[in-house]
Amino acid sequence: MNDREYMGLVLKLARRGLGKTSPNPMVGALLVKDGRIIGQGYHRKAGLPHAEIEAINAASESLQGATLYVNLEPCCTYGKTPPCVDRIIKEKIKSVVCAMTDPNPAVNGKGFQILRNNGIQVNSGVLEQEARKLNEVYCKFIQYRKPFVILKVAQTLDGKIALPSGESQWISNERSRRFAHRLRALTDAVLIGQNTLNIDDPQLTVRLSKGNDPKRIILSHSGKIPQKSKMFGLTRGETIIISPGKPAWFKTKYAGNLEFIELAPDQGKFYSGDLILRILGQKNIASLLIEGGAQTLSWAIQENIVDKYYIIIANKIFGKGTSSFQNLSIQKITDSIQLNIEKLKKIGNDILITGYPQKN
Repeated sequence: MNDREYMGLVLKLARRGLGKTSPNPMVGALLVKDGRIIGQGYHRKAGLPHAEIEAINAASESLQGATLYVNLEPCCTYGKTPPCVDRIIKEKIKSVVCAMTDPNPAVNGKGFQILRNNGIQVNSGVLEQEARKLNEVYCKFIQYRKPFVILKVAQTLDGKIALPSGESQWISNERSRRFAHRLRALTDAVLIGQNTLNIDDPQLTVRLSKGNDPKRIILSHSGKIPQKSKMFGLTRGETIIISPGKPAWFKTKYAGNLEFIELAPDQGKFYSGDLILRILGQKNIASLLIEGGAQTLSWAIQENIVDKYYIIIANKIFGKGTSSFQNLSIQKITDSIQLNIEKLKKIGNDILITGYPQKN
């Protein structure tokens, strides 16, 4: 096997940590000696040993002269675990083949330099694009301390998310809804606006997939939050309400799983998207899923905070109803929001479009 093939195995190992490592990256590691894999591991959860240490501890023989394959630069800082570079040096590993430099400003090439200074060969850039894609959430969060924002919407063929009556359940099929719950399980928090809370009264939990419930975030422009919302009675997870003030019904009995962030809207408009992201970043929220109605979806686009789109197109036509995106103030076709479509997938009779906003 060559370096690219070994790195492909490393990336598969790293993906085993999907949904479990936040705010840390997903990392896998292989140890190869004389053409044989003698140890492997991956980062299982934030606070647990890093992938390199897992692989070293699992090694079946001496590591002297071995090559370490890893998809992210070994750390050189003390956190919840000691620096990986120290253990690599101690074990007399001969060379390190890596996919990418760690964008963490505290590392960012320093780990490689320490290894080289101790006589260890370093080759970086093997399957770098694939590695960056795998850890796209981490790459944004660690550099800017803002969550990676994913917008998910399920709409009809003619772009509607509800009938004129407000009825919206269910536009997409059950398999698509399971996918949406999987997305929740893979993100730190899910955000909706107050209109969605009032109309749908969602729980925003993971019920159709395995995984942990995300934090639930409500954006309220008015602060008129209904007390009897389903999510407020949940005993697991945390709900965060961002509003101009606390409603009269708020009492300390909700303090265990309900937090209010008092914030005035931005000069009579809706909230500043950048400010919301900075607030959530301070709470160590590395990924944010937006599932709101038309107002919230459109706000996210207008504020230019969306990093990735999942658009589910159902096999239905309404003719009249609520459009997914409204009031974007686009006057010319050349000013329209355009996506780089990465993937099209058929889910039963639904179509899932995965894309990224096209940069001008």
